[in-house]
Amino acid sequence: MADSTKPEHLNTSALGTRAYWDSAYSTERSNFSADPADEGTIWFSDAGAEERMLAFLEDLADEDVLHKEADGEVANGEEDAGFTEPTRFLDLGTGNGHLLFALREDGWEGEMVGVDYSAESVRLAEEIKASKGAECEDVLFYEFDILGAAAAPEWLGEGFDVVLDKGTFDAISLSEEKDAQGRRIVEGYKASVEPLVKKGGRFLITSCNWTEEEVKGWFEGGQLEYEGKAEYPSFTFGGKTGSSVCTLCFKRR
Repeated sequence: MADSTKPEHLNTSALGTRAYWDSAYSTERSNFSADPADEGTIWFSDAGAEERMLAFLEDLADEDVLHKEADGEVANGEEDAGFTEPTRFLDLGTGNGHLLFALREDGWEGEMVGVDYSAESVRLAEEIKASKGAECEDVLFYEFDILGAAAAPEWLGEGFDVVLDKGTFDAISLSEEKDAQGRRIVEGYKASVEPLVKKGGRFLITSCNWTEEEVKGWFEGGQLEYEGKAEYPSFTFGGKTGSSVCTLCFKRR
């Protein structure tokens, strides 16, 4: 690899293809249509990853780093000097949108956008949203290929306070596709993520394919600096201690 600080690539898999995910989400749409209680797969649910991500974000809110609600008042269209907007979230590879719906149900009131390169994923998320009622009706979903975007999308604005990734980097890591420079496309993921994060904002990523140190190897440096992690139960095997899933937070400088 050109950059010796990065981990070695993973073997490729069908899970790194758009066709796989289009088929998977098409099946989940059919299942949801037949049974509205079946909203599809919640990735890393066995490890409680979503709950740990929510708890990590809640801690940042308790520290006044993030804001679940608007703080301050608006009178005659003018915000007071101390007004603070609620945290804006972007979910990369949103799937069925479950992580954003969980955030909304947990009291986060800011703008939420979920994107996925699978059109079937976006359709599924929209159908589930329609079943949620008014609480989630302003959660937005778009078909968007982060690695193939030619220009900044309108919904980006100045960037998001928090960009979320729960398994999307893992899936991209399994793709055999190459970029214009002949590199595995995973090599360009960090550079594509950075401008989506507002300056001073956070990138919160959960992975099961990479260890904590490997995730740091992929993302630390440049505009992103490691800030913290969610805690998971650890195990020891072969003299090494670790966990099967990790969630790390990086702050954009």
